[in-house]
Amino acid sequence: MSKRLLLVEDDPRLGPIMRDVLTAEWEVTLCPSAEEGLAAAAGGVFDVMVCDRRLPGMSGEDLVSTLRSRRMSLPILMLTALGQVHDKVEGLEAGANDYLVKPFEFEELTARLRALTRDYSGAAAGIDIGGWVFYPDDSCIESPYAGRIMLTGAETTLLAVLATQPQRTFSREQLLTAAFEHGASVTTVDTYVHYLRRKTDRDLITTVRGVGYRLGTPA
Repeated sequence: MSKRLLLVEDDPRLGPIMRDVLTAEWEVTLCPSAEEGLAAAAGGVFDVMVCDRRLPGMSGEDLVSTLRSRRMSLPILMLTALGQVHDKVEGLEAGANDYLVKPFEFEELTARLRALTRDYSGAAAGIDIGGWVFYPDDSCIESPYAGRIMLTGAETTLLAVLATQPQRTFSREQLLTAAFEHGASVTTVDTYVHYLRRKTDRDLITTVRGVGYRLGTPA
């Protein structure tokens, strides 16, 4: 599955151009305002976000600050026409991970996005989940008492989505979109949560009644 990119850009010419170029590597959702970007981020699952600093209404900086206050840890690259050092510092202090000044080359933008997602993917490293260690690249999880347990591709993808933002509760619909192929039903999420719990620990994934699932804290 393609990685998902949230693009928040109000320029009616640049936004669609960026979307079309980035679609070669990403599944792109384009929002023309910070308010729409906030709603998209809250309602979906994304691997990275590109955000313009100057937006109508809520600013890009305020959008980033709001996402960080909600414990949303997706990597964010901020775009701006302001290239002074203090402008970059303000954007980074708001919670952005990287900063790119307009005009820019698309080759540099895509390289920076690849670097950001590599940094946050957990590649070649284990992710601690309580006493367990999850290795998404190897499709396995290490038990504190029974060694490594192999996971299927779907189990790995589902657990990786939950582990990306461990404090966030995902709805079943969000997990379905992020972890499974188009056409699967929402009950597929429940089935694979059951599979993961059966292979590991019931507390590895917590059910939040009326909302969905989040990463648990198994002993």
